[in-house]
Amino acid sequence: MDDSQTGNRSLLILIADDSDSDRLILKTLLRRLGHDVLDAANGVEAVELFRQASPQLVFLDAMMPQMDGMEAARKIKALAGERLVPLIFLTSLTNADALARCLEAGGDDFLTKPYNRVIIEAKINAFNRMRLMHQTISEHRDLIHERNRKLTEEQHIAKRVFDNIAHTGCLDTDSIRYHASPLSIFNGDILFASPSPAGGIQILIGDFTGHGLPAAVGAMPVAEIFYGMTAKGFSGSDVLREINQKLKRILPAGMFCCAAMIQADFALSQVQIWNGGLPDGWLIRQDGSRRSLPSSHLPLGVLDATRFDASMTVIQAHPGDTLMFMTDGVLETTSDQGDMFGDRGVVSTLNALTDGVHIFDAIIDRVRAFSGGRLDQDDLTLVTLDMAASEALGGLSDEVPLSALEGPAEWHCVYEVRDRTLGQFSPLPLLLHICMEVPALRRRSGEIYTLLSELYTNALEHGVLGLPSEWKRTADGFGRYYAERERRLSKVSDHFITFRLTHSMTDSGGQLVIVCEDSGRGFDYQNHPGPADIGRGYAGRGLMLLQRLAGSLTFRERGNHVEIVYDWHFSEAGAPEGEAITQHGGPS
Repeated sequence: MDDSQTGNRSLLILIADDSDSDRLILKTLLRRLGHDVLDAANGVEAVELFRQASPQLVFLDAMMPQMDGMEAARKIKALAGERLVPLIFLTSLTNADALARCLEAGGDDFLTKPYNRVIIEAKINAFNRMRLMHQTISEHRDLIHERNRKLTEEQHIAKRVFDNIAHTGCLDTDSIRYHASPLSIFNGDILFASPSPAGGIQILIGDFTGHGLPAAVGAMPVAEIFYGMTAKGFSGSDVLREINQKLKRILPAGMFCCAAMIQADFALSQVQIWNGGLPDGWLIRQDGSRRSLPSSHLPLGVLDATRFDASMTVIQAHPGDTLMFMTDGVLETTSDQGDMFGDRGVVSTLNALTDGVHIFDAIIDRVRAFSGGRLDQDDLTLVTLDMAASEALGGLSDEVPLSALEGPAEWHCVYEVRDRTLGQFSPLPLLLHICMEVPALRRRSGEIYTLLSELYTNALEHGVLGLPSEWKRTADGFGRYYAERERRLSKVSDHFITFRLTHSMTDSGGQLVIVCEDSGRGFDYQNHPGPADIGRGYAGRGLMLLQRLAGSLTFRERGNHVEIVYDWHFSEAGAPEGEAITQHGGPS
C-alpha cells in the first residue's frame, strides 16, 4: 500500500496480544473502522509478521509469553529504521515505573483495557498524521541530500575543469608556496600565477563577494584574461585594467573582487604591487625587517575604466626577500572561543618569526593551532613568493606547446609609437605577438621579449626621457628614478620610437633582426657601466642581457639607433635553440 495515498484511509495494523478474546475484540473494532489487521499471539510472532508485512501501526501487549512486549518493541523499532511506525502499548498496568519502561522500550502511547472505540479512532488518526508528516519530511530530506550530492559532484567536476585552466601557470614553482582551501573557487577565492616573457612572475590573488556559483562566475574570465595577457607580455597594470573592465561589465551591482597583483622582476630585483581591498600584504626582508603593503585601491569591478587606477607601487626586493598576501579568510579564522585570528595574529606571528622558519609555515602553523586544527574552511587562501635569482625561472616560459599551425617565414614589419602614446601604451605585447606568429619561436618567447623590452626601455627611458642610468645604483636613486620616469612620461611630446622587425629562414633555423630607433638624444653606450660595476645597483643590466642573448648588437648614430641579430637553430626535437654568441658591435 502506498503511504502517500492512505491519508485517513485504511491502514495495515499489527496487533500482538496473548489473550485471544482481547485480540479478537480489538481486531473486530479496527476492521469496522476500515483498517486491515494482522494479529499475533506473542512477541516472536509479532516481530516476524512485522518483518514480512511492514505494517504502518502496531498495537502491542506489554505482557506476553516467549517474548514480552518491551523486547518485541525494541526489535520492531530496529526493523523500522528511520521509518516512523507508531507503537501503542496495550496494557492494564498502572505502575508508573512499568509504564515508563514501555516508553523507554520504544512505545509512543498507551491504550488501556477495556477498549473505547472513539479513543482508538482518535489515536489512530493522530498517529497517522504524525507518520505521514514524518514521511514527507524524510522524503524532502532525502531529496535535499541527493541534490546536495549532485551539486557537490558537479562542483568537483567544475573545479577539475577550472584547475586545468587556472593552474596552467607556475603555482608549483619552487619560489611560490600557497594554501587554497578545497573548493575555494566556489567560495570566491582565486589564485593565479604565470611566468612573464621577460623572465619574472605575475601573481593574482583575489576574493569575490558572496559564495557558491555566483562567486565563481567571474573566476573563469579572470583566469583567461590573466594567463592570456601575461603570456603575451602585458604588464600587471594592463592586466588589471582589462580584468576590471570585464568584471564591471558582467558582474551584477554589489558584486566585486578584492584582489592583489604582484609583478616580480628577478633580473631587476624589483616587485610592483597593487592591492585593491585585500588584507595587508607583507614584504619580509632577508635581514628580518618588514614592510606592510596595505590596500590603496578599490576592488576590481567597482569603478568604470575612466576612474579605475591601475598604478602599481614599485619596491626593491632582493633574493632572499619574501612577499606574502592572503584573503580575509585567514584573518576571519576563529578559535573555539569565537575569537578571530585577525591582523593581530598575523603581526604576532611576524614578531615571533625565527631564523630558519619560513613565513608561510609560520602563518599556516599558527592558524592551525589557533583554529584547533581546522584549515578546511572554504575561503582561506595564502600565497608567498620568494625573490630568487633571475635564472631560477628561466625555463618556465619555454614550456609553451608548439602550435600545429604554420606561420609566416619571411616577413618585414615596421611599427612606430609617437607622442602621448609613449606614456599610455606599451607596444611590447603586440611586437611579441608578431614574432610569435613563427611557430618555432614560441618556445623562445622569453628571450625575444627580453630583447624587445630592453631595447624599448633603453629608447624610452634614456633616449626619449633622458633618465641617467647611474641613479639606479643606489636604493634612494632607484626610487627617484621611477618617480621621475612617471613625471616625464606625463609630459612627453614630439618624440617617437620605431621598431623594424625582419625574419628570414636559414638551412638550420632562422634569423630575426630587430632595429630600434628613437628621436631622443641617444644612449651613451660607450660609457655604460662595465661588468665590474653591474653588480652594484641596477644600471647596465639591460645592456648585459642584450649582449648575452644577441648574436650581434650594434649601436649607430648617437646611440639612438640599435640593431640586434638573433639567430636560432632547430634542435633535434624541433624546438628552436637561441644563438649563444656574444658580440658587441660598435657604431658603424
